[in-house]
This record gives sequence, structure tokens and C-alpha cells, in this order.
Amino acid sequence: MDAAGGAESAANGGIEGSADPCSSAAAGGHKFSVHQIAGGGKAADIILWRRGRVTFGVIFGATMAWWLFEKSGLSFLTICCDIFLILIVVQFIRVKIAGLLNRQPRPLPELVLSEEMVSNAAASFRVKVNNMLMIAHDITLGKDFRLFFQVVLVLWLLSVIGNFYSSITLAYIGTIGLVTIPALYNKYQGHVDRYAGMVHRNISRHYKIVDENVISRLPRSFIRDKED
Repeated sequence: MDAAGGAESAANGGIEGSADPCSSAAAGGHKFSVHQIAGGGKAADIILWRRGRVTFGVIFGATMAWWLFEKSGLSFLTICCDIFLILIVVQFIRVKIAGLLNRQPRPLPELVLSEEMVSNAAASFRVKVNNMLMIAHDITLGKDFRLFFQVVLVLWLLSVIGNFYSSITLAYIGTIGLVTIPALYNKYQGHVDRYAGMVHRNISRHYKIVDENVISRLPRSFIRDKED
């Protein structure tokens, strides 16, 4: 009797556990951590606030740059040239003063790009560009309507947002989001995954309705021409 009850409870438990795959995946189905997805190096440590001072420095620098570009009214080229001009003049004066005082000036670090670094960056850039070109090819030929709809929606949202904010402001918002959103997700990962699963199911249900009521009613010749 106990064995039968145990088998029944095990079967019920299996059914209940499989009823919500998103919750089980959120509980322990992740193969990669946020730190690994972010690259797993120093950049990931900065993004996830494991190096708080550096992260705060990035936020402070981005804020100062945004304020400088937005409030000064000067162009990007003018500000960059002014900054480099000030740095060069200050360094030149320091070297001359150290020579007059018979002191050895502080050596500057040599900034050299190795051939291996350039080759790796070029290879990675080539792979990403090829992937983007393949996606663009599939979108233009209408092979993936869901991807086409997502791209159109994103481009439309960016166009609307661009009417209200400048490129500098958008870059600043992106920088702040880069050092805040991953850290918040890493802290509240379980809750975010649960609500994201609910949103994904709702979007999939609405897309299925659109697919059944709109896409399936398109003429077959139109779909065949887009696939060809």
C-alpha cells in the first residue's frame, strides 16, 4: 500500500514538476552564469560591480562626458581635440620642468597593438558581420516573419526614441544600463526569469493568433515568391 502511494505521489510530483517548465529552468536549468555571459574577465567584473571603484569611475566618467557634450554645445571633434591638446601641453610642461630641476620624468606606458590582438579582433569582427549579413539576408527574403517583425518593431522604437533624445544621450543611457541592468539581473535572477517566462508565453500566444488569422490567409503565390 505504501509502495503504491509512493508511486502515485511520485507520478503526481512528476506531472506537477513538468507543468511549469519555465519555473524548473529558472530554478536550476541555467548553464551559464551572468558573469560567464558577460565574458568572464575584467569587463564582466566591472559590469557586475565586483570592482566597485572602477564601475563608479565608469559611471562618473560617462556622466561628465554626457554633461560636457550636452551642455557645452561644442561638437564631438572640437571637444576631443581640446582634451588631447590640454593633455599634450601638460605633459610637455611636466617634462620640461623635470629637465630644469634635473629630475627624471615619469615614464609613459607604451601603447602597442600586437599582431595577435589585431588578428583576433578582426576575426571576431568578421564573424559578427557575417552573422548580421545572414540575418539581414533572411529578413529581406521573408524567410523568418517573426524575426522580420522584431526587427521592424525595434527599428521603429529606435526611430521614435531618436526624436526625443540625442545620440550622446542615448549612448549615455546605454552605458548606464550596461553597468546597472546586468547587476540587477544577477541579483534578482529568479524573479526576472519567472516574469520573463510569463511575458514570453503571452507574446507567443498573441503571435500565434496573428499567425493563424493573418499569415495563414496570405496567398500561397505571395509566400512562394518571397521564399524564392
